[in-house]
Order: sequence, then structure tokens, then C-alpha cells
Amino acid sequence: MLDPNFIRENTQAVRHGMQRRGMDAGIVDHFMTADSKWLAVLSDIEKIRAEKNKLGKDNIIKAKELKINEKKREEELKKIVEERFGLLEKIPNVPESSVPDGSGDENNEELSRWGDLPKFDFAPRDYLELAGDLIDTERAARVSGTRFGYLLGDVALLEFAVVKYAFDVLVKKGFVPVVPPVLIKTQPMKAMGKTKFIADGDAYRIEGDDLYLVGTAEDTIGPFHMGEKFGKGDLPKRYAGFSTAFRREAGSYGKDTKGILRVHQFDKVEMFAFTDPQSSVKENDFLLETQEELMQGLDLPYRVVRVCAGEMGFTATNQYDIEAWVPSEGKYRETHSCSNTTNFQSGGLNIRNADGEYVHMLNATAFAIGRTLIAIIENNQTKDGSIKIPKALQDYVGKKKIKAAPGS
Repeated sequence: MLDPNFIRENTQAVRHGMQRRGMDAGIVDHFMTADSKWLAVLSDIEKIRAEKNKLGKDNIIKAKELKINEKKREEELKKIVEERFGLLEKIPNVPESSVPDGSGDENNEELSRWGDLPKFDFAPRDYLELAGDLIDTERAARVSGTRFGYLLGDVALLEFAVVKYAFDVLVKKGFVPVVPPVLIKTQPMKAMGKTKFIADGDAYRIEGDDLYLVGTAEDTIGPFHMGEKFGKGDLPKRYAGFSTAFRREAGSYGKDTKGILRVHQFDKVEMFAFTDPQSSVKENDFLLETQEELMQGLDLPYRVVRVCAGEMGFTATNQYDIEAWVPSEGKYRETHSCSNTTNFQSGGLNIRNADGEYVHMLNATAFAIGRTLIAIIENNQTKDGSIKIPKALQDYVGKKKIKAAPGS
């Protein structure tokens, strides 16, 4: 969440940031009112305590009055703290001035394109037809419900190939591999700024255990250094995490319900970085460059967009998306995001650098596996229904081609 001092000193900028996101900026005004009450009651309590300390031992009646008054003000403070914190949780990070205005994908700013779009001398098929029984959503629906899938055979091997390829590239760049927990307590989840994710009904909660299933490996990698202080020379600290992620996809009913594009459970390799405040813009660029390197290594055509204010993540001050080409749809679809959250998350987690400043925290998709598999399968299809394996993955899969269509 934003530092209350920052909101006090930059109230209009915070209000404007919410307006740019299409959110109710009145929340900032409500927070400022609650914040003023909080400061006033805190001041009263301090005065009462100071007066108590000045009293002599014989002034029992006055001391009793002050104690009763102090208790009343403390009860009042408890309610104000709850109200103030609840409002603070609803205020997102402030978009950078360079972030484009708008509230839909059409307002995202295209920055670049890479790769030649595949040219087929046949009508391209979609990934479900090409994969055939190796992506089984019908059985998954019977077992788990809609928006789940089984990956089998060579498609399952292809997933592990993508994961291994990602880790081989990232480890050479100094990322520390990590397999984080997929369950997280409420406090660190909210400290990561995931209150909107929870409020929108996208998070799966384990009732009775004060636990949520993560929506991305970021959720539990970020709190790894909770309450800690980095030493001189420790930053940037970079992690590459693999985990399964879980999302209800609330609000997307009727949208991409078929297949494995938008599912409740998916695997992901995530990059995460902790930096000094003055280095986070440079780190943001580095993470985006790394994403592009990974995509180019698979020879997948893509474009890079700067996400507009209304589409940007709640915690982000800047966000890039990479969108891979999907031949069956004749358009680019989002496969990666890359966000700088500045000190929005580290403030709640109390993670500081050697100078006592809150560090800046950044996250970037290495590969969202399901969407990457879609791009690989469709861009590498051949007339006979076989799928060419990108050169970077051939040694991992053990094949140059797979034939996954029904009856193969």
C-alpha cells in the first residue's frame, strides 16, 4: 500500500492517479478525513499520558479520571485505525506520467514487434485441434469442473521443456531458482497489495485456515524477505520462481471458456526482483529485455505494449505486456506482464535496503506455461498436423516434431 506520508504530501497526485485508472478518487478524501481523526486522537492520547506522568502519587482522583479518558480514546482509536486501514487498502499505486490514459486494451501503446508472422499454405488449426487428446478438458471438467485441463504425453513434456529452458537462461543471469509455497496467510497477501484480487473474488480462500491459494508465484516470493533489511551490495536480488497459480477468473464468464487460455489453475515461471529505489526503472527495462530474450529464443512472434492506466495492475506504477501471435485467431494475445511496484509492496512487508529505505519490488512473467504452449503449438504447426519443436526446446523434449492430432 502507499505510505500515508506520501498520500498526505501528494494528495492531488494520488487522486489524479485513481481517476486515470477509472476508480473513485473520493476514497482518497475519505482516507484523509480518517487520517486526520487518527492523528488527532493519537495526539490526545499522548497528552493524557504526559499529564498522567506529571501527577503526584497523592492525586488519585485525577489519575483515575485520566485513566478512564485514556481508555475511551484508545477504544475510539481502535475503530479509526480499522476504518483508516480499510481505506488505505483501496488506494492503488500511482501510475507513472508516461503511462498512457485509457481503460481498455485498445488504449495500450504498442512499442515494438518482433518476428515474422508464420505463413501457411493451408488454413491454420487451433491448438486444441492440433493437440487432440493430449489436452483433455472434457475429462478435466468431469473431475474438477470447467476451466481445467489435463496435459498428457508430448504436450506434458513440452511444458517441462519450457520450464527447464527458462531456468537455464535465468540462472545464467544470476536469478536464484525457487519453488515457493502456493498457500499464503492473509496478512502477507494483503501486504503484497492483493486486496483488490481478494475483493474482486479472484482469490481462492481456504476457509478455517487463514490461507489463500496464490494467483502467481509473486505472491509468496515477495514476502520471502518480509521484515528484513538488505546489506550493502545485496541488491539487486533476483529470483526465478516456479509454481502452480490459482484464479477464479471472476468477471470473465463467457470469455475464453474453451481450452487452456483462461483457466482456474495454471503453471508459471515468474521473475521477481528487489532493488534500490534509484535502480528500479533500469531493473524494469532489464526484466522486459529478459522476457524478450526468452521469447526470441523460442522464435515466437510477439509485440510489446505499454499498458494503459485503466488496465494496469493495482500495485503497478508501470506495466509492460508481451503478446504472442496466435494464428488461429489472427491476433496477438497477452502472455507476459512486467511491472514495477516501487515501494508499494515493500512498505507493507517492511523490507528495506542498507540505507533504511523501502526497497522497490518488481515482477515479470518468464512464461505462463499454458499460453506459451498455445503459441508454440499454433505457430509451429504443419500441414500434416505435426508440430515442430522450437530448436531451443528440442534437446529437452527429445524430439524435433510431435504429432498429437487424434488418430496419430
